[in-house]
Amino acid sequence: MSIGSQRAVVCGAGGFIGGHLVKHLLAQGVDVVRAVDIKPLDEWHQVTGSVENLVLDLKNRENCLAAAEGATSVYQLAADMGGMGFIENNKALCMLSVLTNTHMLMAARDKGVERFFYSSSACVYNGDKQSSPNVAALKEADAYPAMPEDGYGWEKLFSERMCRHFEEDFGLQCRVARFHNVYGPYGTWDGGREKAPAAICRKVIEAKRTGKHEIEIWGDGSQTRSFMYIDDCIEGIRLIFESDIHEPLNLGSSELVSINQLVDIVEDIAGIKLDRKYNLSAPKGVNGRNSDNTLIQKMLGWEPSIRLRVGLEKTYNWIESEMRAGAAK
Repeated sequence: MSIGSQRAVVCGAGGFIGGHLVKHLLAQGVDVVRAVDIKPLDEWHQVTGSVENLVLDLKNRENCLAAAEGATSVYQLAADMGGMGFIENNKALCMLSVLTNTHMLMAARDKGVERFFYSSSACVYNGDKQSSPNVAALKEADAYPAMPEDGYGWEKLFSERMCRHFEEDFGLQCRVARFHNVYGPYGTWDGGREKAPAAICRKVIEAKRTGKHEIEIWGDGSQTRSFMYIDDCIEGIRLIFESDIHEPLNLGSSELVSINQLVDIVEDIAGIKLDRKYNLSAPKGVNGRNSDNTLIQKMLGWEPSIRLRVGLEKTYNWIESEMRAGAAK
Protein backbone atom coordinates (compact mmCIF):
# COMPACT_ATOMS: atom_id res chain seq x y z
CA MET A 1 0.00 0.00 0.00
CA SER A 2 1.51 3.34 -1.01
CA ILE A 3 1.76 6.27 1.36
CA GLY A 4 -0.46 8.57 -0.67
CA SER A 5 -3.36 6.14 -0.97
CA GLN A 6 -3.92 5.66 2.75
CA ARG A 7 -6.76 6.90 4.92
CA ALA A 8 -5.29 5.95 8.25
CA VAL A 9 -6.57 5.43 11.77
CA VAL A 10 -4.06 5.30 14.64
CA CYS A 11 -5.32 3.43 17.71
CA GLY A 12 -3.45 4.28 20.88
CA ALA A 13 -2.64 7.70 19.43
CA GLY A 14 -2.53 9.26 22.88
CA GLY A 15 0.34 7.03 23.88
CA PHE A 16 4.07 7.51 23.44
CA ILE A 17 4.60 5.67 20.14
CA GLY A 18 1.16 6.52 18.78
CA GLY A 19 1.67 10.25 19.20
CA HIS A 20 4.94 10.13 17.28
CA LEU A 21 3.36 7.93 14.61
CA VAL A 22 0.50 10.36 13.89
CA LYS A 23 2.95 13.22 13.33
CA HIS A 24 5.20 11.06 11.16
CA LEU A 25 2.36 9.82 8.95
CA LEU A 26 1.14 13.36 8.39
CA ALA A 27 4.67 14.49 7.50
CA GLN A 28 4.81 11.65 4.96
CA GLY A 29 1.61 12.85 3.29
CA VAL A 30 -0.71 10.23 4.76
CA ASP A 31 -4.33 11.26 5.29
CA VAL A 32 -4.71 10.47 9.01
CA VAL A 33 -8.47 10.59 9.32
CA ARG A 34 -8.64 9.67 12.98
CA ALA A 35 -6.56 9.36 16.14
CA VAL A 36 -8.09 7.32 18.97
CA ASP A 37 -7.19 6.68 22.60
CA ILE A 38 -8.98 5.78 25.83
CA LYS A 39 -7.28 8.55 27.82
CA PRO A 40 -8.85 12.01 28.17
CA LEU A 41 -7.39 14.33 25.56
CA ASP A 42 -5.48 16.37 28.13
CA GLU A 43 -3.59 13.20 29.13
CA TRP A 44 -2.40 12.35 25.61
CA HIS A 45 1.37 12.46 25.21
CA GLN A 46 0.97 14.49 22.01
CA VAL A 47 -2.14 15.92 20.38
CA THR A 48 -2.24 16.78 16.67
CA GLY A 49 -4.97 19.32 16.00
CA SER A 50 -5.32 18.67 12.27
CA VAL A 51 -6.86 15.20 12.71
CA GLU A 52 -10.06 13.97 14.33
CA ASN A 53 -9.07 13.03 17.89
CA LEU A 54 -11.53 10.65 19.57
CA VAL A 55 -11.61 9.44 23.17
CA LEU A 56 -12.94 5.88 22.90
CA ASP A 57 -12.54 2.62 24.80
CA LEU A 58 -11.59 0.24 22.00
CA LYS A 59 -12.36 -2.84 24.09
CA ASN A 60 -15.93 -2.05 23.01
CA ARG A 61 -16.77 -3.39 19.54
CA GLU A 62 -19.12 -0.51 18.63
CA ASN A 63 -16.33 1.96 19.35
CA CYS A 64 -14.00 -0.03 17.11
CA LEU A 65 -16.54 0.15 14.26
CA ALA A 66 -16.71 3.92 14.72
CA ALA A 67 -12.92 4.17 14.76
CA ALA A 68 -12.52 2.16 11.54
CA GLU A 69 -15.21 4.01 9.57
CA GLY A 70 -13.88 5.25 6.21
CA ALA A 71 -10.33 3.97 6.80
CA THR A 72 -8.14 1.98 4.44
CA SER A 73 -5.42 1.33 7.02
CA VAL A 74 -5.38 0.74 10.77
CA TYR A 75 -2.34 1.06 13.02
CA GLN A 76 -3.29 -0.84 16.18
CA LEU A 77 -1.03 0.26 19.02
CA ALA A 78 -3.69 0.57 21.74
CA ALA A 79 -2.94 -1.60 24.80
CA ASP A 80 -2.95 -1.50 28.57
CA MET A 81 0.76 -1.76 29.30
CA GLY A 82 3.82 -0.20 30.85
CA GLY A 83 7.26 -1.13 32.08
CA MET A 84 8.13 -4.31 33.96
CA GLY A 85 6.77 -2.96 37.23
CA PHE A 86 3.35 -2.59 35.61
CA ILE A 87 3.08 -5.74 33.52
CA GLU A 88 4.28 -8.06 36.29
CA ASN A 89 1.64 -6.71 38.68
CA ASN A 90 -1.29 -6.21 36.27
CA LYS A 91 -1.50 -9.45 34.28
CA ALA A 92 -5.30 -9.46 33.97
CA LEU A 93 -5.40 -5.85 32.73
CA CYS A 94 -2.75 -6.67 30.14
CA MET A 95 -4.69 -9.74 29.00
CA LEU A 96 -7.85 -7.66 28.53
CA SER A 97 -6.14 -5.89 25.64
CA VAL A 98 -7.17 -8.97 23.64
CA LEU A 99 -10.63 -7.40 23.44
CA THR A 100 -9.21 -4.30 21.75
CA ASN A 101 -7.20 -6.32 19.24
CA THR A 102 -10.02 -8.74 18.45
CA HIS A 103 -12.68 -6.05 18.07
CA MET A 104 -10.40 -3.83 15.96
CA LEU A 105 -9.65 -6.75 13.64
CA MET A 106 -13.38 -7.48 13.34
CA ALA A 107 -14.13 -3.82 12.70
CA ALA A 108 -11.36 -3.59 10.09
CA ARG A 109 -12.78 -6.61 8.32
CA ASP A 110 -16.36 -5.30 8.47
CA LYS A 111 -15.44 -1.77 7.33
CA GLY A 112 -13.34 -2.87 4.35
CA VAL A 113 -9.95 -1.83 5.73
CA GLU A 114 -7.17 -2.98 3.40
CA ARG A 115 -4.20 -3.22 5.74
CA PHE A 116 -3.82 -3.68 9.50
CA PHE A 117 -0.61 -3.04 11.47
CA TYR A 118 -0.30 -4.71 14.86
CA SER A 119 2.29 -3.76 17.47
CA SER A 120 3.39 -6.93 19.21
CA SER A 121 6.23 -7.28 21.70
CA ALA A 122 9.46 -9.13 22.43
CA CYS A 123 7.57 -10.40 25.49
CA VAL A 124 6.18 -13.14 23.20
CA TYR A 125 9.52 -14.96 23.26
CA ASN A 126 10.10 -18.24 25.06
CA GLY A 127 11.34 -17.51 28.57
CA ASP A 128 13.80 -20.43 28.56
CA LYS A 129 15.79 -18.58 25.88
CA GLN A 130 16.15 -15.52 28.14
CA SER A 131 17.47 -17.07 31.33
CA SER A 132 21.02 -15.69 31.11
CA PRO A 133 22.32 -12.11 30.82
CA ASN A 134 24.63 -13.47 28.09
CA VAL A 135 21.58 -14.18 25.97
CA ALA A 136 21.74 -15.22 22.33
CA ALA A 137 19.82 -12.63 20.31
CA LEU A 138 16.22 -13.74 19.77
CA LYS A 139 15.17 -14.84 16.30
CA GLU A 140 11.54 -14.62 15.22
CA ALA A 141 11.28 -18.42 15.33
CA ASP A 142 12.13 -18.37 19.05
CA ALA A 143 8.53 -17.51 19.92
CA TYR A 144 7.76 -21.23 19.60
CA PRO A 145 7.40 -23.55 21.42
CA ALA A 146 5.36 -20.95 23.27
CA MET A 147 6.31 -19.84 26.76
CA PRO A 148 5.95 -16.05 26.66
CA GLU A 149 5.87 -13.47 29.45
CA ASP A 150 2.93 -14.36 31.68
CA GLY A 151 -0.10 -12.16 31.02
CA TYR A 152 1.16 -9.48 28.64
CA GLY A 153 3.25 -11.81 26.47
CA TRP A 154 0.52 -14.43 26.11
CA GLU A 155 -1.96 -11.78 24.99
CA LYS A 156 0.48 -10.43 22.40
CA LEU A 157 1.22 -13.90 21.02
CA PHE A 158 -2.48 -14.77 20.81
CA SER A 159 -3.21 -11.52 18.96
CA GLU A 160 -0.39 -12.23 16.50
CA ARG A 161 -2.13 -15.50 15.68
CA MET A 162 -5.44 -13.68 15.35
CA CYS A 163 -3.87 -11.36 12.75
CA ARG A 164 -2.52 -14.35 10.87
CA HIS A 165 -5.91 -16.05 10.73
CA PHE A 166 -7.81 -12.88 9.78
CA GLU A 167 -5.45 -12.61 6.82
CA GLU A 168 -5.91 -16.28 5.89
CA ASP A 169 -9.68 -16.41 6.37
CA PHE A 170 -10.83 -12.90 5.44
CA GLY A 171 -8.07 -11.45 3.27
CA LEU A 172 -7.27 -8.58 5.65
CA GLN A 173 -3.61 -7.78 5.00
CA CYS A 174 -1.83 -7.80 8.37
CA ARG A 175 1.65 -6.67 9.27
CA VAL A 176 3.14 -7.45 12.70
CA ALA A 177 6.19 -5.95 14.44
CA ARG A 178 7.62 -7.24 17.72
CA PHE A 179 8.80 -4.11 19.54
CA HIS A 180 11.89 -4.31 21.76
CA ASN A 181 11.97 -1.62 24.48
CA VAL A 182 11.18 1.69 22.78
CA TYR A 183 12.26 4.93 24.45
CA GLY A 184 12.57 8.64 23.69
CA PRO A 185 11.05 12.09 24.29
CA TYR A 186 7.31 12.39 24.96
CA GLY A 187 7.32 9.00 26.70
CA THR A 188 6.14 8.10 30.19
CA TRP A 189 8.85 8.85 32.72
CA ASP A 190 7.09 8.53 36.10
CA GLY A 191 3.95 7.11 37.70
CA GLY A 192 4.77 3.39 37.52
CA ARG A 193 4.34 2.66 33.79
CA GLU A 194 7.70 4.03 32.65
CA LYS A 195 10.35 1.76 31.18
CA ALA A 196 13.96 1.44 32.25
CA PRO A 197 15.62 4.21 30.18
CA ALA A 198 13.12 6.85 31.32
CA ALA A 199 13.13 5.59 34.91
CA ILE A 200 16.93 5.69 35.09
CA CYS A 201 17.02 9.18 33.56
CA ARG A 202 14.47 10.42 36.11
CA LYS A 203 16.30 8.85 39.04
CA VAL A 204 19.65 10.32 37.98
CA ILE A 205 18.11 13.77 37.48
CA GLU A 206 16.44 13.57 40.91
CA ALA A 207 19.73 12.55 42.53
CA LYS A 208 21.51 15.46 40.88
CA ARG A 209 18.82 17.96 41.89
CA THR A 210 18.49 16.81 45.51
CA GLY A 211 22.19 16.20 46.18
CA LYS A 212 21.32 12.69 47.45
CA HIS A 213 23.83 10.87 45.28
CA GLU A 214 22.37 7.37 45.22
CA ILE A 215 20.11 5.40 42.90
CA GLU A 216 17.89 2.36 43.37
CA ILE A 217 18.26 -0.28 40.67
CA TRP A 218 15.75 -3.10 40.25
CA GLY A 219 17.50 -6.47 40.38
CA ASP A 220 21.26 -6.80 40.56
CA GLY A 221 21.87 -4.71 37.44
CA SER A 222 23.33 -7.59 35.43
CA GLN A 223 20.14 -8.24 33.45
CA THR A 224 20.60 -7.27 29.79
CA ARG A 225 18.37 -5.59 27.21
CA SER A 226 18.45 -3.64 23.96
CA PHE A 227 16.72 -0.28 23.71
CA MET A 228 15.38 1.27 20.48
CA TYR A 229 15.07 5.02 20.02
CA ILE A 230 11.63 6.23 18.93
CA ASP A 231 12.78 7.54 15.51
CA ASP A 232 14.01 4.06 14.57
CA CYS A 233 10.75 2.56 15.79
CA ILE A 234 8.64 4.88 13.63
CA GLU A 235 10.77 4.25 10.54
CA GLY A 236 10.51 0.51 11.15
CA ILE A 237 6.72 0.70 11.41
CA ARG A 238 6.59 2.49 8.06
CA LEU A 239 8.84 -0.01 6.33
CA ILE A 240 7.06 -3.06 7.73
CA PHE A 241 3.61 -1.62 7.03
CA GLU A 242 4.45 -0.93 3.37
CA SER A 243 6.18 -4.29 2.87
CA ASP A 244 4.87 -7.61 1.57
CA ILE A 245 6.07 -9.44 4.68
CA HIS A 246 3.31 -11.55 6.22
CA GLU A 247 5.16 -12.87 9.27
CA PRO A 248 6.04 -11.09 12.52
CA LEU A 249 9.34 -9.21 12.44
CA ASN A 250 11.62 -8.09 15.25
CA LEU A 251 11.74 -4.31 15.52
CA GLY A 252 14.48 -3.49 17.97
CA SER A 253 18.08 -2.43 18.40
CA SER A 254 20.72 -5.15 18.58
CA GLU A 255 22.95 -3.03 20.88
CA LEU A 256 22.91 -5.14 24.05
CA VAL A 257 23.65 -3.50 27.42
CA SER A 258 23.22 -4.44 31.05
CA ILE A 259 21.12 -2.26 33.32
CA ASN A 260 24.35 -1.31 35.09
CA GLN A 261 25.77 -0.14 31.76
CA LEU A 262 22.56 1.79 31.09
CA VAL A 263 23.08 3.60 34.39
CA ASP A 264 26.73 4.24 33.44
CA ILE A 265 25.64 6.00 30.25
CA VAL A 266 23.04 8.19 31.98
CA GLU A 267 25.52 9.09 34.73
CA ASP A 268 27.99 10.15 32.02
CA ILE A 269 25.35 12.32 30.36
CA ALA A 270 24.54 13.92 33.72
CA GLY A 271 28.18 14.30 34.75
CA ILE A 272 27.67 12.51 38.05
CA LYS A 273 28.49 9.23 39.83
CA LEU A 274 25.97 7.66 42.19
CA ASP A 275 26.00 5.02 44.91
CA ARG A 276 23.94 2.09 43.69
CA LYS A 277 21.36 0.37 45.89
CA TYR A 278 20.07 -2.89 44.41
CA ASN A 279 16.46 -3.86 45.11
CA LEU A 280 16.53 -7.61 44.57
CA SER A 281 12.82 -8.03 45.35
CA ALA A 282 11.66 -5.56 42.67
CA PRO A 283 10.32 -6.77 39.29
CA LYS A 284 13.19 -7.23 36.85
CA GLY A 285 11.79 -9.44 34.07
CA VAL A 286 13.92 -11.96 32.21
CA ASN A 287 17.68 -12.06 32.73
CA GLY A 288 18.56 -11.26 29.13
CA ARG A 289 16.83 -10.17 25.92
CA ASN A 290 18.20 -8.90 22.62
CA SER A 291 16.91 -8.56 19.07
CA ASP A 292 18.31 -10.71 16.26
CA ASN A 293 17.93 -8.47 13.21
CA THR A 294 18.99 -10.99 10.57
CA LEU A 295 15.47 -11.32 9.14
CA ILE A 296 14.60 -7.62 8.99
CA GLN A 297 17.99 -6.91 7.35
CA LYS A 298 17.31 -9.65 4.78
CA MET A 299 13.72 -8.56 4.09
CA LEU A 300 14.06 -4.77 4.22
CA GLY A 301 17.79 -4.05 4.00
CA TRP A 302 17.45 -2.02 7.21
CA GLU A 303 17.67 -2.24 10.98
CA PRO A 304 17.49 0.28 13.84
CA SER A 305 20.81 2.11 13.96
CA ILE A 306 20.57 5.04 16.41
CA ARG A 307 23.15 4.43 19.15
CA LEU A 308 21.91 4.20 22.71
CA ARG A 309 24.16 7.04 23.92
CA VAL A 310 22.72 9.39 21.28
CA GLY A 311 19.09 8.55 22.00
CA LEU A 312 19.55 8.61 25.76
CA GLU A 313 21.04 12.11 25.70
CA LYS A 314 17.96 13.41 23.83
CA THR A 315 15.66 11.55 26.22
CA TYR A 316 17.53 12.77 29.31
CA ASN A 317 17.39 16.39 28.16
CA TRP A 318 13.66 16.15 27.46
CA ILE A 319 12.85 14.55 30.84
CA GLU A 320 15.01 17.13 32.60
CA SER A 321 13.09 19.94 30.90
CA GLU A 322 9.77 18.33 31.89
CA MET A 323 10.88 17.99 35.52
CA ARG A 324 12.13 21.57 35.53
CA ALA A 325 8.81 22.81 34.14
CA GLY A 326 6.91 20.76 36.73
CA ALA A 327 8.98 22.16 39.58
CA ALA A 328 8.34 25.69 38.36
CA LYS A 329 4.54 25.37 38.57
